[in-house]
Amino acid sequence: MFDVKILPSGDSAVLIQLGSVISPQVNAAVHALDAGIKSANINGIVETVPAFASLLVLYDPVVIGYEEISGTLRAICENPTSVSERKSFLYTIPVCYGDEFGEDLEDVAAHAGMSADEVVRCHSERTYLIYMLGFLPGFPYLGGLDPAIACPRLASPRQKIEAGSVGIGGEQTGVYPLASPGGWRLIGRTPVKLYDPNRAEPIFYSPGDSVKFSPIDRREYDRIAAEALRSAGIRLSEPSGLPLRRAV
Repeated sequence: MFDVKILPSGDSAVLIQLGSVISPQVNAAVHALDAGIKSANINGIVETVPAFASLLVLYDPVVIGYEEISGTLRAICENPTSVSERKSFLYTIPVCYGDEFGEDLEDVAAHAGMSADEVVRCHSERTYLIYMLGFLPGFPYLGGLDPAIACPRLASPRQKIEAGSVGIGGEQTGVYPLASPGGWRLIGRTPVKLYDPNRAEPIFYSPGDSVKFSPIDRREYDRIAAEALRSAGIRLSEPSGLPLRRAV
């Protein structure tokens, strides 16, 4: 089904490529393969890192060599019964759009040729797949943005973007879990703390899960932020056929 390539990546990692096309189907196969490898409990594997259309497998070369691990991984790839389907979840996250939280909202609207309210509607009515996490702990790269509101990144990145900021970068959208520099167009902010190293689960979502944004006003934003609860404002919905799960 997929053009699988297994390649060395340095002296202690293997890269499994499932083609060059970015799609929900390919990404689902990446996460299923990741789950299958983890369930195989292969001695010597240190970590796995899923991406859009590939999976990086880091291993200890003292415990297992490249030929052995690449052969084992190829057998898992070629045996569908060894690849596990991971349960996924849909998180609905509140966002206060515009004003000081979304200083680029009007620019995005102008680029799209629509009003700011229309941009908010387009952004909040979609369900987004978390293709991968990267850049910062818990930064979700989300696919599924309406092409009508796609917008180029800033020519000059900001030196600081506040935690919780929701942005658009090209054909993707995402949320900054920590304050950091960044060049995505800011359209809103969530009061939910996406990354907390003191929680049992510092990041409550995983690649393969989905996210939906729910517009709130400033009063509701302040109320949720003031509660200072670890999972304040997070509402978890249940995709068809999947179990309900509460965020930590």
